[in-house]
Amino acid sequence: MKYSYDCTMRACFTGYIVQAIVNNFVPLLFLTFQRTYHIPLQQITLLVTFNFGIQLLTDLLSVAFVDRMGYQASMVLAHILSALGLICLTVLPEWMGHPFAGILISVIVYAVGGGLLEVLVSPVVEACPSTHKEKAMSMLHSFYCWGHVGVVLFSSIFFKLAGIENWKLLAVLWAVIPILNALVFTRVPIAPVLPEGEEGMTIGTLFQNRTFWLLFVMMICAGASEQSVSQWASLFAEKGLGISKTAGDLAGPMAFAVLMGASRAFYGNYGEKINLDRFMAVSSVLCILSYLCLVFMPVPVLSLAGCALCGLSVGIMWPGTFSRASKALPAGGTALFALLALGGDIGCSGGPTLVGMVSGMCKGNLKIGILAALIFPVLLLTGAKFETKKDKISS
Repeated sequence: MKYSYDCTMRACFTGYIVQAIVNNFVPLLFLTFQRTYHIPLQQITLLVTFNFGIQLLTDLLSVAFVDRMGYQASMVLAHILSALGLICLTVLPEWMGHPFAGILISVIVYAVGGGLLEVLVSPVVEACPSTHKEKAMSMLHSFYCWGHVGVVLFSSIFFKLAGIENWKLLAVLWAVIPILNALVFTRVPIAPVLPEGEEGMTIGTLFQNRTFWLLFVMMICAGASEQSVSQWASLFAEKGLGISKTAGDLAGPMAFAVLMGASRAFYGNYGEKINLDRFMAVSSVLCILSYLCLVFMPVPVLSLAGCALCGLSVGIMWPGTFSRASKALPAGGTALFALLALGGDIGCSGGPTLVGMVSGMCKGNLKIGILAALIFPVLLLTGAKFETKKDKISS
């Protein structure tokens, strides 16, 4: 059977579903870990910090070996590690004397896989023959959202039918997806990320570029704006608003993911008719409003609406910044994508960590933690406006 670049694109879409699994499955079990293993909130926060912290370390180190190892082999390795981490999650907490240590090791293993996927998938899609790169990039990132939706929806159904005490079986079932996609990546073609004979920018060259640093800060804010709400949505809905776990998971993280995916799919279908800079600016303002709604609305259903609105608003932030970077720095190569992924993961780690730490200092009040994270969409809006003005001046 001959595999085409369409097969490569579909495998990349599935790769982002895998990343959604490793980022969003364990947060659904935060309260279960608290109750089963008696793990305090501060340590639960460390699971989020380590997940994205290891991913950002992987982003940084990948610059040194991805080009040598090759994108194909690296992609297969990323999927294998993602599956292995999920499987380890089912055995290590009991095998080790300290359950939290077993969970943490499992998180580290799949975080390396997730970090590699973040570095690899976007440039592979960017290299595939297509007429509108921004549309392809937004559509790609929408599959992260659909994966997030699938994780929440099918996990909630599983917990309802089989009981949350059987979560280990579900972890193994989720691990099947990266295993199968790893096999696909052994067959599909992967186009060169840069034209033949052309060398990408080095880390040193990028560090001397002011445009890169502006885009890097925007990526930090994009990741933080998204994950500050996403990672705590289930716990916020269940504990902060006093509703059941099933209702909390469906109304919190799943509604967030559905609208985030809808935003990305909308731009993926109609991107050639939409000004990306203006779309990102409007989305940043909407994100600020959603944070304020989450914090200050006294009615639970309106707070949940704020969570969903946040998903809609952050949809374009990450893929939009990638697209702006590819356009502004076309010779960036692996180093550019790796460093942008690093910035995104700094935000993905720092945002939820800030929320958790501030909430912990305020007797578990998640609303105050989310209010502190308002700084991220504000900074993103400022950076996007500044980068747009700089582009107009230079042109």
